Amino acid sequence: MQRLHAALERRFPERRLFLKSEDHTRFIRLRPATQLLAWTGVGVVMAWTIIATAILLMDTIGSGNYRDQAQRDKSIYENRLNAMSQERDLRAQEALAAQTRFSAALEQISAMQSELLASEEERRELETGLAVVHDTLRRTMSERQQAKAELAAMTAANEQVSVSDVDGMADTIDFITEALADTAAERDGVATEAQHAIQLAGDLDLELRLMKEHNDEIFRQLEDALQISVEPLDKMFRTAGLDPETLIEEVRRGYSGQGGPLVPIQMSTMGNAAQDDGTLRANQILDELDRINLYRIAVQRIPFSLPVLDSFRYTSGFAMRWGRMHEGVDMAGPIGTPVYSTADGVVIFAGWASGYGRLIKIQHEFGIETRYGHLNAIRVEVGQRVSRGERIGDMGNSGRSTGPHLHYEIRVGGEPLNPMIYIGAGNDVL
Repeated sequence: MQRLHAALERRFPERRLFLKSEDHTRFIRLRPATQLLAWTGVGVVMAWTIIATAILLMDTIGSGNYRDQAQRDKSIYENRLNAMSQERDLRAQEALAAQTRFSAALEQISAMQSELLASEEERRELETGLAVVHDTLRRTMSERQQAKAELAAMTAANEQVSVSDVDGMADTIDFITEALADTAAERDGVATEAQHAIQLAGDLDLELRLMKEHNDEIFRQLEDALQISVEPLDKMFRTAGLDPETLIEEVRRGYSGQGGPLVPIQMSTMGNAAQDDGTLRANQILDELDRINLYRIAVQRIPFSLPVLDSFRYTSGFAMRWGRMHEGVDMAGPIGTPVYSTADGVVIFAGWASGYGRLIKIQHEFGIETRYGHLNAIRVEVGQRVSRGERIGDMGNSGRSTGPHLHYEIRVGGEPLNPMIYIGAGNDVL
């Protein structure tokens, strides 16, 4: 201890701190140990200050880098959202243009069908007129042959008459002469009518050929227009995983009434019941028109459209999220944004459901069900029939939700499917 005290004396010699007042003077003696403790305390405080300042500077620099990175990520995300929004608008414009072309094609098909029916009616009238001309010509030729036979019989009878009967047969001969003259005149008239009938038949035949060529051109235009209209619809159903033939049969069973404009054409030519090539092609076109009509009915009952038509952004897709399967797509927008039914159907649930919040379930045909969750308001009731594009609710933030959005699901046979399959297929055609 003495040696330690001596070492401290050399490093920190004893000092006195004098405190002088008006009436007396006092001092404080600073021993070496006290000075050591003071310097130690000052050193610790200085060291802590330096370390804290360094940590604060490093944290500030790191936070600046994180903020810059977050700002860059935000900028990239916003650019991506803007690009997706522009692409969505472009797809919407293309879909609108495709729908306009489809409507124009249907109008053209309707006009061509009317023209085809009018042409077939005119053709039938011409065929009927031609048949009458042929009958008249055959009857005229038969009368001509009969007149020739009567003339030959009269000539033979005149040759067999004896001389004694000549005077008594004078009146008869005069009568026969007049009859022969009348017969000759009638024969010439019949020949003229026959020639006119032959010329008319040729004209009618030429007109029929021209009409047939015109009908063939109409048929080709109709067949091309139908092919252009049917192929995108077939592709749309197959993209959505649906069999077009099965859909057609189910819709046809639901709409099996007879009558209407799209019935087979029954045409007869010259009294024959067999159908010609034009009639068969016309029936094929009518079958394709009926197929398009059935497709139109099926499209109305399958959820190919978007449930939100106002501006929105996709915030979550059909995929694993936080260790669980997210069985739909989320479309974020302001509270109160209108939500529409994506197809014709019947409301089977409209109320509060755990996790979904305010939920609407709509049952469509072909075993398809759509769900609309986290709504702010419900505008339909259970059992109500809704149409495609009808407003059923408002976007909200009810249930297990982090912000206002619509949770949209499609289920087929109870199994969830990615709604983007149907939405993408519809955007390519509708």
